Formats: sequence, structure tokens, C-alpha cells
Amino acid sequence: MILREVVSLATCQAPLALVELPEPEPQPDEVLLNVSVCGVCHTELDEIEGRAAPPHLPIVLGHEVIGTVVARGAEVTEHQIGDRVGVGWIFSSSGHQQENLSPRFRATGRDENGGYAERMVAPARYAYPIPAAFTDEQAAPLLCAGAVGYRALRLTHLRDGDRLGLTGFGGSAHLVLPLVRHLFPATEVSVFARDPAQRAFARRLGAVWAGTITDHAPDPLDAIIDTTPAWKPVVAALANLRPGGRLVINAIRKEDRDKASLQELSYQRHLWMERAIKSVANITRRDIAEFLPLAAQVPLRPEVQAYAFEDANRALLDLKHGPIRGVKVLKVQSGRVQLVHRAAEDEPRP
Repeated sequence: MILREVVSLATCQAPLALVELPEPEPQPDEVLLNVSVCGVCHTELDEIEGRAAPPHLPIVLGHEVIGTVVARGAEVTEHQIGDRVGVGWIFSSSGHQQENLSPRFRATGRDENGGYAERMVAPARYAYPIPAAFTDEQAAPLLCAGAVGYRALRLTHLRDGDRLGLTGFGGSAHLVLPLVRHLFPATEVSVFARDPAQRAFARRLGAVWAGTITDHAPDPLDAIIDTTPAWKPVVAALANLRPGGRLVINAIRKEDRDKASLQELSYQRHLWMERAIKSVANITRRDIAEFLPLAAQVPLRPEVQAYAFEDANRALLDLKHGPIRGVKVLKVQSGRVQLVHRAAEDEPRP
């Protein structure tokens, strides 16, 4: 599936085209994957609608990839033919501790072709063994929704017994909550979500309280993780922090439709008393490599809604317009249809 141009999903019902591409060939340090499943992430909406536009088009989206190694470059030693591996948002970078901030950072499905395809290549260093505890459908969302949630949790500097808030309760937050209960058993988690079904889901997963985005939690919170694409939840979250508390914004972009909400920001009410705001920028190899074994230890069980590969556009529109519960994935290697041919000069590079 390729994205040919940036469009608005308010008017375009089929932003991706199902096409036939040349099979990519791995470089000496890369592996070739037979893709089985790819997760559908809100970042794809940002790419499609131009808030995080790919630097070149057309491009194959998708950065929550599960596949099997079917070929490898001459320099690869990490993986064997037949190994099941995953690829996340970080396609490659500098390898340094802060590689997520490096100008050399390249994103899967934005800077390089991603997993909305039967085959893809990836640097072996940035392909991760998948624990046997997970099916392919369960494992795919762990590569981004789970791993970036883990990074956001680390950035809160949470201690056991602190009070944590989760604003928005979609793909990432529904994985962070059971992770918190495992790592910080004395920590109480409050959830802020628009949809009553999401709030009920959060309570079933162990939230001690769940309210709307603008409600006040029973007690001031030590940290809050915001996973929404909007601005109003940011202002509301700051009002729920204790003095010295920290808001971590786990979003690659924010939409402009409610940007006027920032005019409600009061320095005295929302920021004073050393309240802090921290953004999550991309992800590192360490984040994913640490998180996957931890997810198996918990064990995390993502709430998954699976779509046939050719229904990728419907999955994206459902993510954009519908209520969100858990995560969505594409079953790339099942339910296949005849691919459409296009002129070779109009294809993305393999």
C-alpha cells in the first residue's frame, strides 16, 4: 500500500493505493522480511494529512511491523533465516544514547518504506526478536504503541506509590496501565477519556478512577501522560498536576482544530509551582529492546482489532473517525487480492 500524496481524511476515503512493487533487496547490514502483520498507528494519520509529511512520495507507510527473515546481507550476524522479528518507528539512527534526537534519525514508513507491504528491508540492528508469548497480531502494536508508552513512562520519573494520570485511552495508554501496575504496584492510575466505553475499559484494566478529559481527579497527580492529538487535554492535564508534577506529551504532532484552547492557559493555575512539560520525541533502539522482554514478563495483552490488508484505508478511517478501543492491525499475508500494476517510474524506491 502506498501513499501518493498528502490528503485530508475529511474528504478522501482512500488515501492509500494497493499496488505491485519490485521486491526490495537487503543491503549488507539489512534483513529482508516477509511481513505478516503491521499495526495501524495515529502517526500514519499525521503522515497522510501532512502534519508529519514524508520527505518524499510515494512511500509505503507502517512502523509496527512483524515479519520473518527470508534473506540477509553479508554483514548480518544478529538474525538467522526464519527468525521472527519486529521493526518499529526507528528505522536507523546514530546509535548514540540520544539517537531519537539525532539528525541521522530515519523513521520507518516516513523516511524509508515501511510495513504496509508483503516485503520490506530493515537494518538488522533495528530489528528485534519477538518473544514467543505473543502472536503476530499481539506483537505488532508493542513496536510503537507499547514501546513509546514505555519511553513516556520512563520520562515521568515515576516512583512506586506516586499517582499517575493517563489522558486519552487508546493504543498506547491501554498498554501503559497494566505495565504501571506491574512495575509500580503501589501506584494509583487515573484515566481521562471522552468515551464512556473507554473509561469503563480503563477501570476493568485497573484504573482507580476514570473521568472525562476536563474532569478533576480525586487527588492531584504526580505525573500525567497525554496521548491525545488535541490541545484541550494538555491544558486540562496541567490543572490536575500537583506542584512539581510533570506532564509528558506522547504525540508526534498535535492537530490545530482546538488550538484556541491554549488561550485558557493560566500561568498561575497551570504552570507555576514548578510544574513541568516534557515531550516524547521518537524512540530509541534501547526502548524497544528493553520493552519487548518486559512486555512478555507482565504479560501485556493488547486489545486488537484485525483488518485484511486490502482494508487498510477502512482501518485508517476508523482510527480517524471512530471510537478507539485498543489497537488496529493489518493482516498483510492473509485475505490477499490481485495487486494493481503501475508504471515503474511512479513507484517508491525499494
